[in-house]
This record gives sequence, structure tokens and C-alpha cells, in this order.
Amino acid sequence: MLVLTDRRQARRYGLVATVAAAVEGGARVVLVREKDLPAEKRVGLVQAFRALLDPVDGAVLLAGPDVELALRSGAAGLHLAAADPWPARGHDLVIGRSCHTAAELADATEAGADYATLSPVFPSLSKPGYGPALGCEGLETLVADVPIPVVALGGITPATAAACVSAGAAGVAVMGTLMAAEHPGAAVAALVTSLAPAPEREAPVGNR
Repeated sequence: MLVLTDRRQARRYGLVATVAAAVEGGARVVLVREKDLPAEKRVGLVQAFRALLDPVDGAVLLAGPDVELALRSGAAGLHLAAADPWPARGHDLVIGRSCHTAAELADATEAGADYATLSPVFPSLSKPGYGPALGCEGLETLVADVPIPVVALGGITPATAAACVSAGAAGVAVMGTLMAAEHPGAAVAALVTSLAPAPEREAPVGNR
């Protein structure tokens, strides 16, 4: 599960406290957006989140194509918007790309992306009216022949997360569901639980 930050939606507790609760609830990968902040403040956020995630073998990604900023901050990778230029080579950063269409997924794959997000799968809580929503059928169709991991984004809840994975997504990404939650840790824990494989049931004695 990928957590996307939005400090404006996280005003209830503040962004760092919200992410801390998310990590406690089971989040292990956080994408720092906040692209309107000065570079040094974004570096500070990456480092604050690394302090939370490094002890649990998690990772912090940084939105945008700035390789130098990612390396300076200690981010594990960059996440590119659909229109962002591809960053220069010569680094070990993980590179992801936001996609919304089959053509964008194909372009991301050809460019060498390590993963892509695909949105909106469901009506977005963070961007009302953004769409149209793909639904699980649209998600399944678009990811069927994509060789890189695709993470479902947009309107993801504990009720829909498992269906996205069943449709072929490698995982799910959340922003509004978590950032604006009254109990962020519980919100993440519910998502993690919904994605956990169901325990195998013991066969009845007569069938052993």
C-alpha cells in the first residue's frame, strides 16, 4: 500500500503525526507530494518520514523529477506526474509514473518505470469530479498486458481494495481516505487487513 501525502487534508493532526499514525497502522511506503513547498521543507519531510519508516524497513518516495533533491533528501525514489520529464539516468532511485490511460501505461513501461499508479479507479475523495472512474473492469482491462507493477489509486477504501488486487493491481494507493481520517492509524490498519490473504480453513475431519 502506497500512502500519498496532502498536508491540507491532514490538518486535524498535522502531516507528520498523520503519517506516524499511518505507519503505526501498517503503512510502509509514503510518497511525499507537497510540491508547492520550498525544496528544503520537502527534504525535511522526507527525513522526518524516514525516521518513522527506516525502523520498519519502509521507504519514502518524492513526487517530481528532481533527482538531485531526491538523493539529497535520502528518498528511495521519485514519482513522476504523467507530464513530468523523465529524469537523468545514473542513479539507483526507484521511478514511478502516474498514469490514467493505456497509452500512458505503455509509455511508462517503455521509458523504464519501475511501477505506475493508475487512476481514478473509483470516484476520488480528494478530487471530486475527476474521472471518469475506471472501475474494477476498466482496471483489469488496462493492466492485463502491462509488465510493470500497477498500483490502483482513486477512491480506495477497505471495501474496494481487495477487488482492485483481484483485478490485477499490484497494490493500492490512498490519500484522502487516510489524510482526512478521524483515526488515521485505524484507517490504514483496516486497509492492510482487507488486503491480507484469508486464512486457510482446516478441512473437516471426514475429508482429511
